[in-house]
Amino acid sequence: MVSNGGGETEFGYEEKMCHPEARRRRGTSQTQAKYFFARAYIDERSLAVFAARDDGGDEFRMNAIIACGGTGGHLFPGLAVAEVLRARGHQVLLFVSEKDVDALALKEHPEIPFEKLPTIGLPSPFSPAILGFVRRFNESFRRCRSIYRRFKPQVILGMGGFTSTAPVLAGKMRGVPTFIHESNAIPGKANKMTARLVRAVLLGFKECAPFFPKVKTEVTGTPIRTELQRLDCKAAREKLGLSADITTLLVMGGSQGASGINQAMIKSLPSLDGARLQVIHLTGTRDERLVADNYRRAKLPAFVAAFHHRMEELYSAADFAVARSGAASLAELAAFALPAILIPFPYAADDHQARNAEVFVKADAAILVKESEILDDALAQKILPFIEDHGRLQRMSQNAAKLSTRNAASAVVETMEKYTTAAV
Repeated sequence: MVSNGGGETEFGYEEKMCHPEARRRRGTSQTQAKYFFARAYIDERSLAVFAARDDGGDEFRMNAIIACGGTGGHLFPGLAVAEVLRARGHQVLLFVSEKDVDALALKEHPEIPFEKLPTIGLPSPFSPAILGFVRRFNESFRRCRSIYRRFKPQVILGMGGFTSTAPVLAGKMRGVPTFIHESNAIPGKANKMTARLVRAVLLGFKECAPFFPKVKTEVTGTPIRTELQRLDCKAAREKLGLSADITTLLVMGGSQGASGINQAMIKSLPSLDGARLQVIHLTGTRDERLVADNYRRAKLPAFVAAFHHRMEELYSAADFAVARSGAASLAELAAFALPAILIPFPYAADDHQARNAEVFVKADAAILVKESEILDDALAQKILPFIEDHGRLQRMSQNAAKLSTRNAASAVVETMEKYTTAAV
C-alpha cells in the first residue's frame, strides 16, 4: 500500500519526552511540556495532509479509508467515492466484509486496494450472539489499528453498517478526521452510534437530517458508480436480445436478489399475456432457472440473469422498474429517470426501505406496494397501467430524474476535503 509518509508517528509519551526539545525543556513544568508536544503533534498532522506535486506546487492529497462492506447498498456508493478520490489524486484503501457480494463486486475494480474485516451484525443485547459480536468487533478494531500504522490515513469515511463502526472508532482514537454517510431516509443503528465521533454526517436524503440534531450534516445525495452512464436505449435492448420498440420493464431485487419479487412476477405472468411488454429480470442465484422457465412458458420476451455486471445496459434499456427501495438502488433508478413500483424489503431495520420509498412516492416518481399485498396477480395490476398510460410513464420519469444526485460522489469528497482542510 502507498503512503505519502505524512501520517501520525507511532511512539508513546515516554519516547516523546526523550526528544531533544523535551530534554531542553525539562526545567519547565510537566503541564507546559505536555502542551508543547501536543502542539507539535497537531502541527505535524496538519502538515501531513499536504503532499508536494511533481511540479513543486502545493496540492491537497489524502490517504483515505472508506469502510463500505456488507451489502451492495454500502459497497457500491463507497466504490463511487473511491473512484472520485483516486481521480483527484488521493490514495484510497477500502475496508470491506468477508461476504461474497463484496468479493464479487471488487473483481470489477482490481485497481482499488482493499482489506477484509470480520463481518459484524449487532444482535439483541440479551442474545448469546452478543459475545461473538464483541469478539469480532475487537478483532476488527485491532486490525484497523494495525493497518492504520502502515497506511497512515488522513481521512476516514464510514458508509454505514457495523463493518464501518470499528474503522471510524479506531480513526477517532488516532486523531484522524472521520465522516459517515447515511444513504437512507432514516439512519441505521451503526450510524446513530458513530455520529458523535465524526466531523460531519453526510446524507443521501434531506429527510434524514432531523435524526442528527446535535451534529453537522451535509446533504450530498447517495453516490453512484462512474460507469453508470446512459447508453443508447435501442442499442442496449438489442444487445440483450430484446426488441427496440417495446415497453421494457426491469425487475430486480437488490444486490442479493429477492425471492418474494420473483414469485410475484411468476404469479403475474398469466395476467400479462398479450401485453406489449418485455422484461429484464435479475433474479439472484437461487431462482434464475425457475424464473427463466416461467417466462418461456408464458411466451413473454425476457432477458433473465442472476446478476449483471454492466447495470448501465439494463437501466438504459428499461422504461420502468419493479425493485426494492434500498437507497443505492433508488439513486441509480433516479439517475436513469426510471419510475418504479417499489416493494420495500419487509424485514429491513426500522423499515428504512419503506421510508426511502415514501420520498419517491411523494415526488410522484414511484408507487409503493407492500410485499404482503402482492398476492396472486396483484403485481400485474400495478404493472399494466404503466404500459397503457404513456403520459403517466413520461411524467413519472421526469419526476424521478429530478431526484437524481449524479454528482453525489464528488459532493462527498469535496465535503471531506472542506472539513479536513478547515481543521488544518
